[in-house]
Order: sequence, then structure tokens, then C-alpha cells
Amino acid sequence: MRVLLIEDDVQVGNDLCRTLKAAEFSVDWVRDGRTGKRAIEAAYYAIVLLDLGLPDMTGLDVLRALRAAGNSVPVVILSTEDDLDASVCSLEAGADDCVLKPFAIRELFARIRAVLRRRAGYATSAIGDGSLSLDLEKRTLNCNGIASSLSAREFALMHAFLEKRGTILSRGQLEDRLYGWGREVESNAVDVLIHSVRKKFGQSLIRNVRGLGWTIAHANA
Repeated sequence: MRVLLIEDDVQVGNDLCRTLKAAEFSVDWVRDGRTGKRAIEAAYYAIVLLDLGLPDMTGLDVLRALRAAGNSVPVVILSTEDDLDASVCSLEAGADDCVLKPFAIRELFARIRAVLRRRAGYATSAIGDGSLSLDLEKRTLNCNGIASSLSAREFALMHAFLEKRGTILSRGQLEDRLYGWGREVESNAVDVLIHSVRKKFGQSLIRNVRGLGWTIAHANA
């Protein structure tokens, strides 16, 4: 799952990148607001972690600019206790959540999962329905009673499909969701992942749409 971290503090940024990558997130890190805003406009991110105290363009200004432009990317604000007023303003400006520094990484991960499931329209840690559901905490997929753990890439793939179920996603869109900047992506990487998931849950789970990409049908299809 691809995450954008916008944080100017080198130590905080290094620590967060290391922790997120250890949890098998794909992380892009930028250190100023203007670069972060351009990154969000240019690429897909499952979620953005946005520090408020940026040197050139504040995190609040970045958020306001994104929402004014109609960009609905999920945003979790990273703030400090002495920025409480700014934290409140960021929530009112369209942030999905706010976590105060210093924070436990378990709390941050829980808030990320909560934002993702709310955005997908679910109240629990699983998104989907009785026949097909993805557990965001356990990283398992349950398909018609068959449950199996997923690799980080398989998880990101299925999250992309279930986030907007029924949408056709092209190879380029899937690569954008799965890999970060500067990553060498083999031409058949998406095919390999889809084959791996189909091997676990059956060929019919992910449907190929000739010339367009792949999709998972709606539950009532």
C-alpha cells in the first residue's frame, strides 16, 4: 500500500519511513509542503501523513489547497500538543484524522486502518461483504469461506480492487498503487500478483477486461 509522508524533521522522517517499510508499506517521503502537494497531484496514494509545521507551505495550507481543488485523498495530520488550534483547523478543513506527537506506532497504524475503512464505508476492520472481505488489521482475505493471509503486495492489490469495487483498474493504475518512486517495476509484476491471488482463491475472483485492465465484480453481479 502506497503512503506519502510529508515531514521536514529528518529524525522523525527516517524513523517513520523505517517503521512503515518494516510493516511492508511502500513509502514516498518529501520534506516540504510544495513538493508534497505536487506529489499528491501527480500520483495515487492510499493515504497521506502530513506534518503541520512545514517550512515553506504549512501542512494546513497544503490540505486546504488539495480540498479546494477537489482532491479527496485520505489525510492523517501529524501535529504536536502546542499546535492544538491548528489540529482542530485541519480537521475542519478536511483532514480525516489527527495524531499528536510523540505517538506510539501502534496508534498511528490503528488510525490509518480506521481512516481507510471509513473511506470505504465500513465500521469494522474488514472491508467488503460476507462473500469477499479484506481484514485491514490481519491482512487476510476471506473469499466464500476461504481465508488466507496475503503478502504486502497482494494485500495492496486487493485493497485497490475492494476500495472501489466494480471499477476497472489498468496496469498503470495498479502499478501506481503498489510501488513508490524510484522502484524498478518488472513488466509482468501485476500479472504475477494477480496469478498468486487467483491461485489461492480461484480464477474467477479477479476478472480480466480485455484492453482495459482488471476488476472484481460487485457483490450482486
